[in-house]
Amino acid sequence: MGGGGKGEGNRDGGGSWSRVRIRLRPDNAYRYGGRRRAPPGKGRAWGNSARGPFNARPQCRWGGGGGGGRGVAPPSLSPPLRPSVKAFGPAQRRGCHAGPAAMLLLRAVPRRRVRLPPPPLSQHRGSSRTDIAPGGPGPGGGGGRVVPVLAALLGLGAALSYGERRRRAAHAAAAPSYPRYTREEVGRHRSPEERVWVTHGTDVFDVTDFVELHPGGPDKILLAAGGALEPFWALYAVHGEPHVLELLQQYKVGELSPDEAPAAPDAQDPFAGDPPRHPGLRVNSQKPFNAEPPAELLAERFLTPNELFFTRNHLPVPAVEPSSYRLRVDGPGGRTLSLSLAELRSRFPKHEVTATLQCAGNRRSEMSRVRPVKGLPWDIGAISTARWGGARLRDVLLHAGFPEELQGEWHVCFEGLDADPGGAPYGASIPYGRALSPAADVLLAYEMNGTELPRDHGFPVRVVVPGVVGARSVKWLRRVAVSPDESPSHWQQNDYKGFSPCVDWDTVDYRTAPAIQELPVQSAVTQPRPGAAVPPGELTVKGYAWSGGGREVVRVDVSLDGGRTWKVARLMGDKAPPGRAWAWALWELTVPVEAGTELEIVCKAVDSSYNVQPDSVAPIWNLRGVLSTAWHRVRVSVQG
Repeated sequence: MGGGGKGEGNRDGGGSWSRVRIRLRPDNAYRYGGRRRAPPGKGRAWGNSARGPFNARPQCRWGGGGGGGRGVAPPSLSPPLRPSVKAFGPAQRRGCHAGPAAMLLLRAVPRRRVRLPPPPLSQHRGSSRTDIAPGGPGPGGGGGRVVPVLAALLGLGAALSYGERRRRAAHAAAAPSYPRYTREEVGRHRSPEERVWVTHGTDVFDVTDFVELHPGGPDKILLAAGGALEPFWALYAVHGEPHVLELLQQYKVGELSPDEAPAAPDAQDPFAGDPPRHPGLRVNSQKPFNAEPPAELLAERFLTPNELFFTRNHLPVPAVEPSSYRLRVDGPGGRTLSLSLAELRSRFPKHEVTATLQCAGNRRSEMSRVRPVKGLPWDIGAISTARWGGARLRDVLLHAGFPEELQGEWHVCFEGLDADPGGAPYGASIPYGRALSPAADVLLAYEMNGTELPRDHGFPVRVVVPGVVGARSVKWLRRVAVSPDESPSHWQQNDYKGFSPCVDWDTVDYRTAPAIQELPVQSAVTQPRPGAAVPPGELTVKGYAWSGGGREVVRVDVSLDGGRTWKVARLMGDKAPPGRAWAWALWELTVPVEAGTELEIVCKAVDSSYNVQPDSVAPIWNLRGVLSTAWHRVRVSVQG
């Protein structure tokens, strides 16, 4: 019955009980007080024992079976009666002891008297004291006393039940009332100096004191500082375990305001209506908004969470009302097809494809180290992967009356709802043959990773052109047309083109270069990060690899000495049909490293056409900093 202390005494013989009281405290915690004459040579009485079950110390609550001498059950009494009361639930156990709920057992025993408290109910008054003993009626005879004892015990049960209801009501009334915060207020707490706040659901947590204790290291948890945990938790399944949520609740400091509304747009600022973004994104431009996920998270999950998918905007994000949205398709012979969002969903079969999108400027920052370039300073994160759902562009064009093939060179042109101050929309085009090919999987997408498109990623409808530069996957799509010419848009005619290293801004002629469509083979190291100090022993190197045009990545080579020697990494990803490998491959390599050494980690990918990345930036440098696909290099030191 749990480890009793030296005041335990003799349970079955010797000594006599004088009385035992059970008192109902206002908070419905049960305190046991009593006195017992200890048998000769058996130490202190129960009621005075520092470790006994009838510990009378203030605020001490008994939980039963806790071990270590605390929470032992009270001594049982002998037959014929064995009433029981379930005394404690989890809420009471938090006071002094931890352990399963206890049972208060009373059994009749010779020469012992138990004084029970008067029950609070009127029908039980007068049954407050009963002498219990086997035999005949009267003192020392229990036959006539059984009914009063049972009545007293029933009264005790009613009292305890009533007390439990009162405790629950008091607990609900005393539940902590948390202050309300806006997301903007939460976003101000992003460092230990300002306190690190995060949100989960509608709750706000101050996790500053947990940052250094985080099993994944402080850097990982700080990525979510000032924002929501959900996108980061989606990368690691362990965060869904109940014990993690229980641990998080210890740090709750508030709740998000339920009536929080976006600030009124500034009429002078065309970007004032842009949606909120996750603070974990690494911003390269605020207006228009362009940002990439933290590099160290890129290879942690095959599909990129929507909130962390890289964002490439050229203009303000349009606000679109789904009920009034119409997609215009200019058909042959001057006919026009107009589709609502509901019609696009209902008239055409839904098709899904997992595809990686990459900006032409991914890894541009490496080119700028050779010579200055114009463009956003993307690191390795202007690339992400999602599961897209929507109607095939092919099905919509055939429904509009276009044939499977057209003679000559034709193009499918797209226009978005985002426009510059002069009203010119963002636009792009792809070859007609790609748009109509059943194997090209070009979508008019309305879903991203199983949910509706986020505003930053084209809500309500966008084009997704797998295997092609992201600039052609037009967002917020409003118009589709077929033309013998490419899109007249600035971004098709005078941007996203590659040039020789000898071309500068004085000699560039955009008419001499084709618009980028399929992208070359690419790879990068995501872990460890440049400048990291890694422990000796085994080092795991991680990264991604991808090639345009549906070409599969067949190998990734990794070097730890700048390219002098190589090892082959292990590839991870779904097997795709030939020519339709639209998604990246994630890779990793675990190698031994010695203390005190300096490493230059290099990776290069090879695709199914045996295209391979060039070894350096200089030969592929261009004034716009696009198509940066040289070997990716990361220098780290080994501790010791």
